[in-house]
Amino acid sequence: MNRTSEVHEQSAEPAVRGFLHTPENGNGNALVLTHGAGGNCQSKLLVTVSKAFSDAGFLVLRINLPFRQQRPFGPPSPGGAARDREGLQRAVEVMKPKVAGKLFLGGHSYGGRQATMLVAENHTLVDGLLLFSYPLHPPRKPTQLRIAHFPQLMTPALFVHGSRDPFGLLEEMGPALELIPAKHELVSVEGGGHDLIGKKARPDFPADVVSAFRKFFNI
Repeated sequence: MNRTSEVHEQSAEPAVRGFLHTPENGNGNALVLTHGAGGNCQSKLLVTVSKAFSDAGFLVLRINLPFRQQRPFGPPSPGGAARDREGLQRAVEVMKPKVAGKLFLGGHSYGGRQATMLVAENHTLVDGLLLFSYPLHPPRKPTQLRIAHFPQLMTPALFVHGSRDPFGLLEEMGPALELIPAKHELVSVEGGGHDLIGKKARPDFPADVVSAFRKFFNI
């Protein structure tokens, strides 16, 4: 039976706090996931996806970013983004000794964006990215694109995106992702909003994500 245990690793700063999903029959691969600007690592999306990957044999760590460790509610401040990226890097460092195979990093919205920015600066940090609802631009502000670092992204990336996401329509996402020189793919979720797993979400959504992930990364 898979186990879920609380993690509070503070041997260095920033601390790594979250939950570790340990599979009964591991495949040697691991995934670090984090949340968006308005949530935490207990969000329905992160919990459901983490369990699905653990069921498939992945060791999964879902973490709270430093800004969320400091306060339970409210969005991150622009000045704290660099520290949030440091938090992601610390989580990867904590996981590396536990991994015999490949190590992946990703998250939802803001968390996923910070993951891409971190990996654009450190091409060898992880083997791949899993990005839910990448916030291409603020809602109703399509010219304020968040893609300046895309040409430096050399790590394979799988994007999972809802067709009704106000942070970026599918027809906007396609051209933006072409700026990424690394292998990449856009998986569309028909009818999905920014949360991807609302009331109308298909029950097999988590399993579909795992399947698409394994196919894309050939694992």
